[in-house]
Amino acid sequence: MNMSDIRVGVDIGGTFTDVALDHPGGMATCKVLTDYTEPERAILKGIETAAQKAGIALHTIDQVIHGTTLVTNALIERRGARTAFVTTEGFRDVIEMRSENRFEQYDLNLELPKPLVPRKDRFTLNERVGPQGQVLLDLDAGEARRLAERIVEAGYEAVAIGLMHAYANDAHERMMADALKKLAPDLSISLSSVISPQMRELPRFNTVIANAYVQPQVSAYLNRLVAKLRNADVSAPVFMLHSGGGLISVETASEQPVRLLESGPAGGAIFAAEFARSHQIDKVMSFDMGGTTAKICLIEDGAPKTANTFEVARTYRFKKGSGMTVSTPVVEMVEIGAGGGSIASIDTMGRIQVGPRSAASEPGPACYQRGGVEPTVTDSNLVLGRLDPDNFAGGEIPLSVDLAQQALSERIAEAQSIPVSDAAFGVTEMVDENMANAARVHTVENGRDIEHFTMIGFGGGAPLHACRLCEKLGIKALLIPPGAGVGSAIGFLRAPFSYEATRGLFQTLASFDADAVNAALEAMEAEARAFVRAGIGDGRTTTRLTAFMRYAGQGWEIPVPLPHKIFTSGDTDAILAAFESAYRMLFGRTIDGLAPEITNWSLIVASERPQPETTKPQAGSEDAAVLRTRPIFDAALRSIVEAQEVERSAMTPDSVIAGPAVIIEAETTTIVTSAYRAVGQSDGCLLLVRKDAK
Repeated sequence: MNMSDIRVGVDIGGTFTDVALDHPGGMATCKVLTDYTEPERAILKGIETAAQKAGIALHTIDQVIHGTTLVTNALIERRGARTAFVTTEGFRDVIEMRSENRFEQYDLNLELPKPLVPRKDRFTLNERVGPQGQVLLDLDAGEARRLAERIVEAGYEAVAIGLMHAYANDAHERMMADALKKLAPDLSISLSSVISPQMRELPRFNTVIANAYVQPQVSAYLNRLVAKLRNADVSAPVFMLHSGGGLISVETASEQPVRLLESGPAGGAIFAAEFARSHQIDKVMSFDMGGTTAKICLIEDGAPKTANTFEVARTYRFKKGSGMTVSTPVVEMVEIGAGGGSIASIDTMGRIQVGPRSAASEPGPACYQRGGVEPTVTDSNLVLGRLDPDNFAGGEIPLSVDLAQQALSERIAEAQSIPVSDAAFGVTEMVDENMANAARVHTVENGRDIEHFTMIGFGGGAPLHACRLCEKLGIKALLIPPGAGVGSAIGFLRAPFSYEATRGLFQTLASFDADAVNAALEAMEAEARAFVRAGIGDGRTTTRLTAFMRYAGQGWEIPVPLPHKIFTSGDTDAILAAFESAYRMLFGRTIDGLAPEITNWSLIVASERPQPETTKPQAGSEDAAVLRTRPIFDAALRSIVEAQEVERSAMTPDSVIAGPAVIIEAETTTIVTSAYRAVGQSDGCLLLVRKDAK
């Protein structure tokens, strides 16, 4: 793909909006506080600031790539359109009954999350389609028309249509949509057969409802953003990063906003994967910590782990099962409420707890001097000497040590009868342990040994905490890439144009129907290529095919990569071998005597990405120039140590600084603990390795 000369990536986070502008002279980056009232104002401010740094005019920008948390926030905060849901008679309460699993087994007062659409706004049709697409009960056109009249007269802003087995035959869904369009041509309508044409009614219904719920809001926001950019003389096309890690047009994003659920974190995973490939590291754990959340993703063989389902808006301590499961392509990661703005408190048992509440950008941590009074992780890092109060965010946000100490004293130290410094240590150690536990669980769930991974840290907060995390996890090597503070925004610029088409097509492997599979794959490829072509025209593309398979009787499937080809009945042995290999990788064994089944298919068409230049590791033979020394708290030693302070620009290739050290730059600060040393690499990365590593 031929990239434009001047491209800008914009990532809206809970605290900061990050901007990365790639131009012929290099990369210009900046961070501005997120504007919750009008997010597009912060975007324009950030682009203008980055353009001034680069010395370019706004009208010369060729492409804008954007990722946003708007969809996720709307679902979490229940700030969406008034939505009606239309389903098959007898299935009105599927989204309320959920999977009937208790995500907290021993909580007698457990409250299940309420569905997005209340029961009074859910309507049914007397129709039925079978799992093979056969019509068991025809939909009466008059019934569809009468229901459409009820919905339009009630004044709903959006309608989600999810009928049983519509992934196999969408005729009834389209009949209902046509009835609505005749009465209200501008009404926002989402079909499950378009948004999520896969087996399992619960995630399919949730997905189409979530799409309809946020569509009017997202469409209005994107229209405002494009208009504001045009008024500011930025006439470049705008593309969105979807949660699967690829770029789609604004028009596609407006039609299928549910694909934007994890667009920001997906950019971070792409950012880390690029450096994993260039450094030829097979096993990487990416660690992305911003102002509100921390995200952990496994990257193997240069590619982030992906999934076709995702749980959003968890309501119970970020516990799995307490959110809403949606079936949309996503970069698989674990996300917890642990960021620089995460608020510390004392629970009923007198213990320090951190998050998931965040001070965000309004009012922000107490040290921001913007009205915040609750202690946060950033306040604690400031008190422990890990942040320079005069050079935070490149000096744009002066920090107050006094206000940070006051917040920690009033809310933590006095309640615990401990010094403020101990309170600050307790806060940072708690958030580090929370993140370490999340990383351990994520790797174990994926059948991996975390000690064999290399960490890649990025985001404004990760370089501050990554070294301590590595100590807790037993990881010997850590990479901090250049531009780590705005890593997700840079990742947007590295993302391919891509689209993932999915289909539900249940078959046992013993009765594999090659003709049916080939017909489905042909339709999926045509769908995916149509979306990718909007971004790259006739540019070169790659394809990736995945079958989702299980043993008969099992409740869930695993992804099985397969070659994209025209299948024949003679391919069953190869498919079985691929399934058993993938199953053995996850569970360490296969199961004899059970027949494999295929439930869903996924086909990704993506623009071809150039191979990054290979970077040879530098051992470190020259001492980096030290600016000064300053006291910081080393958590592993439980004491204040004198750390050497070095500018990031001084970490030239093969230069080395032994911990304890502080490496400063405009967007973030890297803490090198006493157990590690940092070595400058030829591509601008910092490689932190344990001093005792062999």
